[in-house]
Amino acid sequence: MSSYQHILVGLDLSPESQQVIDKVKALFAGQDTRITLIHIQEPLSFAYGGDIPMDLGDVQLKMEEQASERLKAVVADLTASLPTNAIDYHVLIGQPAHEMHRFARENDVDLAVVGSHGRHGLALVFGSTANGVLHGACCDVLAVRIKTDK
Repeated sequence: MSSYQHILVGLDLSPESQQVIDKVKALFAGQDTRITLIHIQEPLSFAYGGDIPMDLGDVQLKMEEQASERLKAVVADLTASLPTNAIDYHVLIGQPAHEMHRFARENDVDLAVVGSHGRHGLALVFGSTANGVLHGACCDVLAVRIKTDK
């Protein structure tokens, strides 16, 4: 039996996210754990600020709706594979590592699972969500190595 009671799974909803989902299935099948899927979108205003003279609210809302629909499909897949687990999902807006830390603190998460691309050099310096989640986490963190076909 797993000692983890509430697992937070951060997904970027890329095709590679399936590797993270498969790892969760393999590790927590048949265990009585609560699993929460989370997708965090940075606000469009962060990316485009004043560069685009238009209201991005409708676009942001549409992106949230699409992410929610994709997470519903993942929940259905996990529910079929992990029938004893309680599974829910959330789409949040903000900086991914910060929002995962906040959600974990506020919801008694004891394990956060994220995908890691294993970047090096400048790619690592300029951004790694997995690295950001690891540093400052209030719980254990499992970084699932994302394998790419090369």
